[in-house]
Amino acid sequence: MTALLEAPIEASESIPETTPETAPDALAGFTIGVTATRRREEFAALLERRGARVVRAPAIRLVPLAEDADLLASTRECLAGPIDDVVVTTGVGFRGWMAAAEGWGLSVDLSAHLAGARLLTRGPKARGAVRAAGLTDHWTPATESCEEVKQYLLAQDLRGRRIAVQLHGEPLTGFVDALRAAGAHVTEVPVYRWLPYRDTSPLRRLVSQAVSGAVDAVAFTSAPAVLAMLNAARADGLEDALLGAFGGPVVAACVGPVTAQPLVSRGVPVLQPERSRLGALARALARHLPEHSVTRLVAGGHQLEIRGHAVAVDGELKPLPPAPMAVLKRLAERPGHVVARSDLRMVLPGGPSRDSAEHAVEMAITRLRRALGPSGIVETVVKRGYRLACERDEQP
Repeated sequence: MTALLEAPIEASESIPETTPETAPDALAGFTIGVTATRRREEFAALLERRGARVVRAPAIRLVPLAEDADLLASTRECLAGPIDDVVVTTGVGFRGWMAAAEGWGLSVDLSAHLAGARLLTRGPKARGAVRAAGLTDHWTPATESCEEVKQYLLAQDLRGRRIAVQLHGEPLTGFVDALRAAGAHVTEVPVYRWLPYRDTSPLRRLVSQAVSGAVDAVAFTSAPAVLAMLNAARADGLEDALLGAFGGPVVAACVGPVTAQPLVSRGVPVLQPERSRLGALARALARHLPEHSVTRLVAGGHQLEIRGHAVAVDGELKPLPPAPMAVLKRLAERPGHVVARSDLRMVLPGGPSRDSAEHAVEMAITRLRRALGPSGIVETVVKRGYRLACERDEQP
């Protein structure tokens, strides 16, 4: 079993700006939910600079354990004898451990014990924290994954070795059990924990928006955030609907394979960047959404590009309210074909009653035509419905 979350995104990580393959307005017209807690404003700003509309819904919070009895007990256990190996999973966690030890007056002893051990750092941020503490790192996996660290250790004779594993918010049960089964004495060091965000209403609203298709993507930077959103959906009876949305029109974007695991295990397709970094995740979204979530067609002699909450008419982006956008997307499913009013009524948000259905559809069409600007894009077919004024496709 691998770690349950990516390394927390730390302040030292730089977030590159746009690159040639991600235009400044690549995300214009799209709505993206951001579940991150740490550095969420920087990540949101990066998406917004590419034109996205961002919905902020923090899913989890990090709780330091500087005064936690479990952390103190684990630290004293490490100091009870020589340590052979220390697995450092995150930079922020290692720094928190050293700060807590200093507060207890144990920092000198802890540093001396760590200096005599092999320090296995999971990634560059963990390695940087070890070096900043004046210690020497022994090895870092190329994949930045706990799975590779586990395999590295299991390839050696672990019988009788004392190994400390710095946790990062969730138990590493499979990791620790494998080392113990190989004969190692393992001390788990719980430096902090992930808990649900205090105010769950933004996350619950994001669940509803994803289910209704009001967002085009949801970005995750940790597996606990994924699980928190699934739990929020389950509490409202929407878990199956949320998974269905992620399997359909809504992109689930994860910063790396560990974050993606709870969704992948449920059969959900996941968008991942090549590197587990916020900047790479933003660029992946900026490439993916324009390529896979845009409908392009010609209607009434005008070029249309239909995006999440907006349509570009001859290159000019025009935001649309939910009802006109729902009608436009339904008309665009079969360009040139007549769509009955009864059909359009079914896609209107809120599901109007039978008595108001006719008026609701007419109002949505009126607002759609007004927003589009040029006339002749949406045609009325008397007593039948409406159609986009374009060549009929090949569908029957």
